[in-house]
Amino acid sequence: MTKNKFPRKAMATRSNAVHPKAVQQAKTPTAVVKNRLVASGYSHYGASYARKSLIGWMSHSASADEDIADNIKTLRERSRDLYMGVPLATGAIKTIRTNVIGSGLMMNSHIDRDKLGLTEAQAVEWQKNTEREWLLWSDSTNCDAARMCNFYEFQALALLSTLMSGDCFVALPFIKRPNCPYDLKLDLIESDRICNPLDSFKITENSVVEGVEVGQYGEPVAYYVAKYHPYSRHRPINSFKQEWKRVQAFGTKSGRRNMLHLMSDMERPGQRRGVPLLAPVIEALKQLGRYTDAELVAAVVSGYFTVFITQDNPQNGLDSLMSGMPGVDVSSMTADQNDVSLGNGAIVNLAEGEKVETANPGRPNTAFDGFVTSICRQIGAALEIPYELLMKSFTSSYSASRGALLEAWKMFRMRRQWIVNRLCQPVYEEWLSEAVAKGRINAPGFFDDPAIRKAWCLADWSGDTQGQLDPLKEAEAARVRVEQGFSTREHEAAELTGMSFDIIAAQRGREEKLLAENGLTQPVSSELHPLTQTQKDKEESEDAK
Repeated sequence: MTKNKFPRKAMATRSNAVHPKAVQQAKTPTAVVKNRLVASGYSHYGASYARKSLIGWMSHSASADEDIADNIKTLRERSRDLYMGVPLATGAIKTIRTNVIGSGLMMNSHIDRDKLGLTEAQAVEWQKNTEREWLLWSDSTNCDAARMCNFYEFQALALLSTLMSGDCFVALPFIKRPNCPYDLKLDLIESDRICNPLDSFKITENSVVEGVEVGQYGEPVAYYVAKYHPYSRHRPINSFKQEWKRVQAFGTKSGRRNMLHLMSDMERPGQRRGVPLLAPVIEALKQLGRYTDAELVAAVVSGYFTVFITQDNPQNGLDSLMSGMPGVDVSSMTADQNDVSLGNGAIVNLAEGEKVETANPGRPNTAFDGFVTSICRQIGAALEIPYELLMKSFTSSYSASRGALLEAWKMFRMRRQWIVNRLCQPVYEEWLSEAVAKGRINAPGFFDDPAIRKAWCLADWSGDTQGQLDPLKEAEAARVRVEQGFSTREHEAAELTGMSFDIIAAQRGREEKLLAENGLTQPVSSELHPLTQTQKDKEESEDAK
């Protein structure tokens, strides 16, 4: 047996030099080091520097600004590159956008009539009138400062930008335009334009990191907005000089919001900028994209069929047999004697003594699908998107597919509530303030008491429904919940159809009246549909198999 080349003490010194904390331990007194070695708890496991598997693990503790803000530019660039070039990354972001926003989150006014002292009829009338006025503003592109989107398209763009870049900003300027009853406009600002000005070192009163100025309690005080995108090469003529504008987060006297910061995931206290959704899986997605491209190229190459012809006299071109074949253009086939590239049904000449050795790439790779599926499951777990929904592949049983959808909708509902709290409701409150100030909506006491203002501003936001694998079973479950008092018709109508129960009931009344006038009224049975139990038995037997 050969002896170890290095003494134990020398090996220990080398391993201690791997990590700064280990070096610090080497400089401490022997008694202190001994106490640390016999310590219990995490020192033997996750915090150990003695285990071989953890010796090379270099970790460093830093603030949120250092861990996030110092790396945010690279994270944004790579996240956008993945979105533009890797189908799985594109699908993940668009899946969240489609399920959270869909065709747009609609506002349904539900004021606190008890607090406001209104009767039910008065409250209903006020809510309907407010919703009409709201649609006048939100259904038009006039709500957008760039006049590109209505409010519902604006929601989708804001969420997409937030997921891709980590955050985005919405300014709330007042811009007067002809034939626009409301002056409030929304200006969506991409995350890169909120950055430190060149002379930010002169700002000593408050701290400024990545364009966000905070006060002594960590609250946002102002945002520094670049006039042009910092990496854009397409600027107006004679506008080479970059300029920044300091926008206060809240009005000094009114306390009004001047800027909304849409940051999807708060990871740490003191965090000023958001992290792109794909940040934890950037490497996995990039490597998976490269692997997919390599397999695709290999499969294409293996599909080529090329004929190589050896010649005794290469100066004479193709042999007489090929020259005499009808329809064969010898001149085109011998134009480039050095061209030996593969092609579909290509014919390549070889000189005397040259031979060809073929390599079988073995494509398509039988292990490709299983490997990609395994990686996609890990990516889906990190993004809170089940594999079935991430890949749009519902090949499992009804129970498994429904379980995946229910799990995904926990995340979708959370993000939907987040965008309601951060974008939809604040914008609605700013719009309602202008509508009341201009006298288009009557709301007594709106500017006198914050509690009364809150009562006038209460609203629900509903979007596209979850979708149903078995609509008959879902409808039956909704009926049972309503009959047993576990839910309301308003809630179930919103969940199943996305419509308000008031609208459904009013339309149903008109339809029933029209049917009665034409003698077509039919009784509506509340018994269990006969197909429900049959379908349930069938699915249970499939799950058992």
